[in-house]
Amino acid sequence: MKDGLVTSMNRPGGNVTGVSRLAVAIGPKRLELMRELSPKATVIGLLVNPTNPRSELVVQQIDEAARALGLRLHVSKVSTEGELDSAFASLVRLGVGALLVAQEPSYFRWHEQIIALAARHAIPTTYGQREYPAAGGLMSYDASVADSFRQVGVYVGRILKGEKPADLPVMQPTKFELVLNLKTAKALGLQVPDKLLALADEVIE
Repeated sequence: MKDGLVTSMNRPGGNVTGVSRLAVAIGPKRLELMRELSPKATVIGLLVNPTNPRSELVVQQIDEAARALGLRLHVSKVSTEGELDSAFASLVRLGVGALLVAQEPSYFRWHEQIIALAARHAIPTTYGQREYPAAGGLMSYDASVADSFRQVGVYVGRILKGEKPADLPVMQPTKFELVLNLKTAKALGLQVPDKLLALADEVIE
């Protein structure tokens, strides 16, 4: 709604509807999962792109969640690939014990460098897409891509049969996926709790 595409989630009102990924809203859940995996971390880093109009909302939600958990948050604003090295070096100087990487298209393009820097500096890091742990990152939590595509297909069919987008509520994700990379956890000296293993939809060994 903040993007101005729809009037409300329940009644879009225009000629647009669709499926929300809740990428911003589930940020606090990522923080909770990271705390489960890295309970000794009291200072948390957050990597955000300041050129993304949703970055302020991301920071606000994570900061509120961190305070509620008794954690301190350091925000690192990175908008270009060339800023990544200095950003990670700064996080280390600040004593960051764990890191959340905002779900950001440009970051996904640089995911190999981000994963490598997290490993080099031994910072437990959680991401928003399963491709990160599949490539060697520690953990991801996100709405299921397959489920979102299924929801989109349902709406395409309904619209082709004559229903108006304005009358179709913006759909919310119904399935979320937690992916853990045990090899990376071991390299970081982390013991993955049985609780997280039980919750995980995919465990990479």
